[in-house]
Amino acid sequence: TLLQRVGRAEHKRGGLPKGRIFPLSRDELVECAALLSCVHRGELDRLSIPEKPLDVLAQQIVAAASTEDWDENEFFDLICSAWPYRNLTRGEFDSVVKMLAEGFSTKRGRRSALIHHDGVNRRLRGRRGARLLALTSGGAIPDNADYRVILEPSETFVGTVNEDFAVESLAGDIFQLGNASWRILRVNSGVVRVEDAKGQPPGIPFWLGEAPARTDEVSRAVSDLRMEIEKRLASGCDVSEWLATGELWGAQAASLPGGAACRAEVRLPREGTKRDVSGKLPETAGWQPALPRHAAGQIGEYLAATYRTLGALPSQQTLVIERLFDESGGMQLVLHAPFGSRINRAWGLALRKRFCRSFNFELQAAATDDAIVISLGTQHSFPLEEVFRYLNSKTVRDLLVQALLDAPMFTIRWRWNATRSLAVPRFRGGAKIAAPLQRMESENLLAAVFPDQLACLEHIVGDREIPDHPLVKQTIDDCLTEAMDIDGLEEILRRIERGEIRCIARDLPEPSPLASEILNARPYAFLDNAPLEERRTQAVYTRRASESGSRRSGDGLGILDAAAIEKVEKEAWPEATNADELHDALMLLGVMTEEDIRRTSGGESAEALMVTLVIENRATRLRVPRQDLNGREVLQCGDPATAGLPSKRGHVRALQNADVITTFCIAAERLQMIRAIYCNASVEPDLIVPESECGKSWERADAVRELLRGRMEVSGPMTISGLENILSLPRSEIDAGLVGLESEGFVLRGKFHPNAVEQEWCDRRLLARIHRLTIDRLRAEIQPVSIQDFYRFLFAWQRVDVDRRVEGPEGLQSVLEQLDGCELPLAAWESAVLSARVSDYDPEWLDRLCFSGRVGWARVSSPQHTNARAAAPLRTSPIALYQRENLQDWLMLSQPNFADELSVANQAILDALESSGALFFTELVRRSGLLTSQVEEALSQLAALGIVTSDSFDGLRALLVPSNKRPTFGRNIGKRRRKTNLASIEFAGRWSLLRTEIQSQTSENGEESSARASALEKFAQVLLRRYGVVFRRLLERESLAVSWYDLGRIYRRWEARGEIRGGYFVGGASGEQFALPEAIGLLRSIRKAPSNGELLTLSAADPLNLQGILTPGPKIAAFTANRVLFRDGLPVAALEGGEIRKISDAPVSDLQIETALKVGKLRPSLRPYYK
Repeated sequence: TLLQRVGRAEHKRGGLPKGRIFPLSRDELVECAALLSCVHRGELDRLSIPEKPLDVLAQQIVAAASTEDWDENEFFDLICSAWPYRNLTRGEFDSVVKMLAEGFSTKRGRRSALIHHDGVNRRLRGRRGARLLALTSGGAIPDNADYRVILEPSETFVGTVNEDFAVESLAGDIFQLGNASWRILRVNSGVVRVEDAKGQPPGIPFWLGEAPARTDEVSRAVSDLRMEIEKRLASGCDVSEWLATGELWGAQAASLPGGAACRAEVRLPREGTKRDVSGKLPETAGWQPALPRHAAGQIGEYLAATYRTLGALPSQQTLVIERLFDESGGMQLVLHAPFGSRINRAWGLALRKRFCRSFNFELQAAATDDAIVISLGTQHSFPLEEVFRYLNSKTVRDLLVQALLDAPMFTIRWRWNATRSLAVPRFRGGAKIAAPLQRMESENLLAAVFPDQLACLEHIVGDREIPDHPLVKQTIDDCLTEAMDIDGLEEILRRIERGEIRCIARDLPEPSPLASEILNARPYAFLDNAPLEERRTQAVYTRRASESGSRRSGDGLGILDAAAIEKVEKEAWPEATNADELHDALMLLGVMTEEDIRRTSGGESAEALMVTLVIENRATRLRVPRQDLNGREVLQCGDPATAGLPSKRGHVRALQNADVITTFCIAAERLQMIRAIYCNASVEPDLIVPESECGKSWERADAVRELLRGRMEVSGPMTISGLENILSLPRSEIDAGLVGLESEGFVLRGKFHPNAVEQEWCDRRLLARIHRLTIDRLRAEIQPVSIQDFYRFLFAWQRVDVDRRVEGPEGLQSVLEQLDGCELPLAAWESAVLSARVSDYDPEWLDRLCFSGRVGWARVSSPQHTNARAAAPLRTSPIALYQRENLQDWLMLSQPNFADELSVANQAILDALESSGALFFTELVRRSGLLTSQVEEALSQLAALGIVTSDSFDGLRALLVPSNKRPTFGRNIGKRRRKTNLASIEFAGRWSLLRTEIQSQTSENGEESSARASALEKFAQVLLRRYGVVFRRLLERESLAVSWYDLGRIYRRWEARGEIRGGYFVGGASGEQFALPEAIGLLRSIRKAPSNGELLTLSAADPLNLQGILTPGPKIAAFTANRVLFRDGLPVAALEGGEIRKISDAPVSDLQIETALKVGKLRPSLRPYYK
């Protein structure tokens, strides 16, 4: 239908149809890529015609018989000549005729008898009223029960809404239909009467019903795409690049097993194009067989993360089933099977019915085009691999028939078939019968024909017997072949039984990326009647993209935390501080080794506690000979005369055996059970078994199972080998005992330790705790930090912390890359900002970077006043240090204004630079004809306005020196400079105009120019590099004219690609937040690091002065002389206008505040400019 939809566009002579595909999820994005590959190969969906529909046959018989008499045999031959009825049997035809002639027997009498059947003469004639019924109620399209929306008072038909939406709506509700909003006046039977809401904010109506299933051809294309991507992931290829370059189309076409199911002939409307019989689009069509790079990147990252988690990509050749815990202690079973929802719906219903019969519980289930989910309870336990063999191809049809009788699809299709067969009329007395009445009549009809379907299940034993009735048969057939695909399911099960499909089972602590859609499935995917708010899948914790930290998305999803396992094992093991508690441990475990006793009792007191129990005859020691270990018992377990079982008085005889390899401590109450296991063991010392236990007898298998139950309840994940070494039992008996516990839902099997090789077993309750602790650890890693911790993070991120400061010119370069394009008062740069980040800052390093062409300075924002006289002095003017390759980007975003009221001297300098380009200072003096002092003043004003710049920062320093202290000009300037040690403007390099005229160009459709879009992306990168974590409020500190709306679009696109992380990282900061992966790791470490009470003072002009932005209270004016004091990231006090103001009640004395806020000493080389 994709080509059909697109083909309707530009439906005119010479028009070229165009279409856009809008995927709403990552799974839909993969499906869209598969769709485009189908288009490129010229494939079409196969049209399936229903086979001999008996309900339509009934309608045709009534219509034909109501117009004239028909010979029964002739009419049967006529019907069989139609293609859908070519395989119609005479028995089926006769059953329909019988139904129409006899009608239905109800408590209200016989009804719906529509024809006369002359069985003697084999004639068919219509009854009275049959003709009118066929004319008014005929048709094959079923009624959808929608309500008509009528505009009052004009009675204009507006549209239709779903019945459920109409019934749940009230008068006064406003909803949107089309491109207008409507207010509901009242809801009548089948009609919603509305008036124009005149643009008031509306709600969105909803529609309920079955979702259309994906076709077999598209499902096959999705599977082929996944298989091709899996091959490239296994070989280490870049999948995103492969998808973006268009190699996908050729690779898939070559790998198709049997070629396309259907081929399309493509004819383009342009002149000169010819039909391509191969089914591929001609090259002249301008077809670009490649995905957009951002879409290819999302697909590549999504499926790569799934591959790393599951070890494979599910396809029609590889099925993957995953099992995971939810937060209620239950489990979710997800079967990844990209066969389309018709097959998956059948598979899910049959599996749900099989689970119901096996465990006697009704389970929640859902099915989409790519997966099935079944919500398990706490009592369900089974080997995960066996799920693939739960259904048999020979019995699945009968099982599915019993399952679908309780599904909504059966009652819906019964009503459709009843109306199509004219058993339930659509019109009566010239008026349409309301949908609720049609449902009631069809239900009454079903009760007469198939009473077991509506009967109370408490009175039904075994399967419900299906009556031999045409409508029941047709309804079941519609469910099996229309809503579902039973033939396709049977073929899949046969392929599994033959081993043609690879089956993979994985136990995971949290869902794989591919499971997110099925776990959040919408109501149309549900296979049971539980509403959305009651779905057990809502209790599944799904990791967000931001929570994977610096790891690639999907890494480690299938690994339980080793620390969580260790913690649960430690907590589950019993602790004994006295003899009674040690006795409880013995009762729980059954047998305990000497090491177990020491572990339980803390080592030193272990022997004393055990001696106490032995003296009190509450415990003893059991010595197990080697024969028991090897399974070759010398004595029979059931012979009291030889096995040392209790005598009538309850005493136990000790057996002497020198070949002892292990000793167990046991409680007196457990002796009977233990002796059933270790038949040839001796007891030392003897003890009296309690009378309550003497009469009990144990089967060996039951005793082994109970012994394993006690051990597993306190031990965490264990292997059979580990249990064999501890319990001295044969491996076969341990395996049988664990399987028995698994059938009870007590233990689960899998590989739970990281890098585990052998299969492990774990108590279900303990495994759920391990899962929760693993999830809690992941949550704790991404728990949002406080504003105080975020300040601490920024101090570390921007190298303000003393321990993180950089050194030398290269360190200075890294700081300038972070502050690229950030405008600060000129006087603050070297005196307060760079010196706070670079140890032993030397101004020559900055000059060297400027002369090398790596760094430049300028005012990039537009001044508020274009009049040079009204402009701020150069010392307080905002000046940015930028990377030279980014200058044009910052100018593109700064919305430049050009001074139009310049002085004569300023204009002369401007004219000289415009006519001659970049000039040295002496050249400017000569070309402008001005005095050197006038040129200095003009350059100072033009720099403050953002009109000129120079090659070196030394020129700005020279302009900061008072005119009466500046070096004089002349031939001996070098000697005088060395004598005064002051910067000279003559050594500033060349001066040039900063701005060329930059137009904010837009394309014809109003979209941004590519230059501005590139500049926005560059600014988004720099902002992330500056703060590590970005959100809307941080833009208040920036001077460039960039909106969060523009940045948000870029960040969301990068997040979808997996380049950055989105989430909630900073508590107290509202709105979307985005972070670099490496910043998340530093955030975690800062949050975990203890506070040390460190005091830090920054200039208020520093970009980290976020008081009033991140923290409450008024802002602190960003002047160089103002200062802010922090203690462990918390603003404590501020120095403004020479006065100290406290900001918070931190434990800092007034003396400490006053001392910390004093301006520090400047380097001697900076004092002449910034003191």
